Amino acid sequence: MPILKSEVQPVLTENDIVHVRQNVRKWAVEMKFSLVEQTKMVTAASELARNLLIYGGGGEVRLEKLQEGARTGLRVMFVDQGPGIPDIELALKDGFTSGKGMGLGLGGAKRLVSDFDIQSVVGQGTCITTTKWR
Repeated sequence: MPILKSEVQPVLTENDIVHVRQNVRKWAVEMKFSLVEQTKMVTAASELARNLLIYGGGGEVRLEKLQEGARTGLRVMFVDQGPGIPDIELALKDGFTSGKGMGLGLGGAKRLVSDFDIQSVVGQGTCITTTKWR
């Protein structure tokens, strides 16, 4: 699947989360996603970037514009070298939290995008890949 455009952005501070949201919105607008789809992508990206900072100790966000046949997609990857997620299935359940949140983050983000994948190794880090197609 061809990648038409890509960009990497560090997430090391709270301010970087704001920049992730702004960047995802900019890309979604450029790709002509509807306002609802833009909002879904920005909401998912905001939640996952926050998790990247809080639970992963920071990392990077990679944005990619994809082409697959007649459709285009916006892929956003969240990569850290943090402690990893010991039980991904449990972490995706609504109500589960390893911190002080409401426990809607990962499952909620998954529901907002077309494709969602988590790869995590305890002690090595996590990569969450989201894609929204249009």
